[in-house]
Amino acid sequence: MSTLVDPADRAIVAELLARYAEAVDAGDFDAVGMLLSDATLVDEAGREIASGATAISALYSAMTKRHADGTPLTAHVITNVIVEPVGPDELELRSRFTVFQATPELALQPIVVGRYMDRVERLEGQWRFTRRQMIPERWGQVGEHLRFDPRP
Repeated sequence: MSTLVDPADRAIVAELLARYAEAVDAGDFDAVGMLLSDATLVDEAGREIASGATAISALYSAMTKRHADGTPLTAHVITNVIVEPVGPDELELRSRFTVFQATPELALQPIVVGRYMDRVERLEGQWRFTRRQMIPERWGQVGEHLRFDPRP
């Protein structure tokens, strides 16, 4: 077991995960970009996908279908959050995600599950994402969610 993380810091960084899910499910990709503005997004192999608020917002807008209400009609559920210190002002977050979706064409179901590997740093007194690795592990029907087929 690693060094303990202050419970207040643990709560704050766990809330960052919840705010991410809330913004994505609302279709507010500008808010996603702002939340991840200090971060570099990487794929499961560690290759850079996007960095900075503008590029991240544009990526989510380009990848994600919005439906009549302006949202992706999804519910991102983030669980199994593990928070470990990396340095005095840097933490690693490991978590699991499940994305549920229901549309007029798709009954409520999980459409993708996987893991997030995040780094957060205390920058100017606030915890901020600095790296996010998205590792999808199982795919369902994502045709109502994504503008491309992510499967090889």
